[in-house]
Amino acid sequence: MEFNNTIKEEFNFPEGEILLVDKPLEWTSFDVVNFFKKLLNKVLKIRKIKIGHAGTLDPLATGLLILCTGKLTKKIDQIQTQEKEYTGTFTLGATTPSYDMETEVDKSFPTDKLSEAQIRETTKKFIGTIDQIPPIFSAKKINGKRAYEYARKKDETIIMQAKKISIKEFEITNINIPFVEFRVLCSKGTYIRSLAYDFGKALDNGAYLSSLCRTKIGDYNLTNAFKIQELKEKIVEFSERKQQN
Repeated sequence: MEFNNTIKEEFNFPEGEILLVDKPLEWTSFDVVNFFKKLLNKVLKIRKIKIGHAGTLDPLATGLLILCTGKLTKKIDQIQTQEKEYTGTFTLGATTPSYDMETEVDKSFPTDKLSEAQIRETTKKFIGTIDQIPPIFSAKKINGKRAYEYARKKDETIIMQAKKISIKEFEITNINIPFVEFRVLCSKGTYIRSLAYDFGKALDNGAYLSSLCRTKIGDYNLTNAFKIQELKEKIVEFSERKQQN
C-alpha cells in the first residue's frame, strides 16, 4: 500500500515520524536533515531529536528523500533495502571523471552514427543481476576514507571493486541525441552515474549523467512528498495550533 503523508496535520516527532521530502537540487541529504533539526529546535523547542535519512541523494540529484525521526529512525535500514526508482537524462558523446556534471568533460565522442534502435536495444544488457563498479567520486569508504577524497586530491591511486547489483527495469523514455531520458527500477546500492558511464561504453561511445530524480523507494512515492517550504509551513502551523490549545 502506498504511503501518503500529504494529508498529515499532526506530528509527534519524538515518538517518530516518516516524512517524505522532495530534495532540491544542490542540497545535500545532510543539508535537509540539518534544516529540519534546526526547524524543530526553533519552532517546537525540541532540543534533542534523532533524525536520519533512508538513502543518500547526491547534491546534483533531486527527488524522494525519506526522513525518519525519533523512535522510527529504527526503520531506516529496513526502508533503505527496498527497490528504488529513478528517472533522468544521460548525455551521450562525452564522459566526465565523476560520471555526472560535477566535473568537466574529459573525453568526447561522435554521436552521428548512434541510432535510436541501438540505444533502446543496449538497455537489455543491464537487466538482471550485474557487476557494477562504483564511481571514484562517491561516498563509498575505502581504508576509512571516502572515495571522493582520494579522487579530489589525486595523490593516491585507488581501485574501486565491482559489486553485484540488480536492475529490474530499464527503459528509454525519450531520445533527442545526445540526450537520452530513462527510467530505472533497481536494488539498493546501484549507482546511476555508473550506469550512465557503462551505458556509454556499451554503445562504444561515452555518456554521463546530466540529471537524476529519485521517484520511488518501495511503496514510498515522490508524488506524496513535501517540498521543503511546504513541510516547513505545516510544522509552523502545527506549532501554532499547539500553542492555541
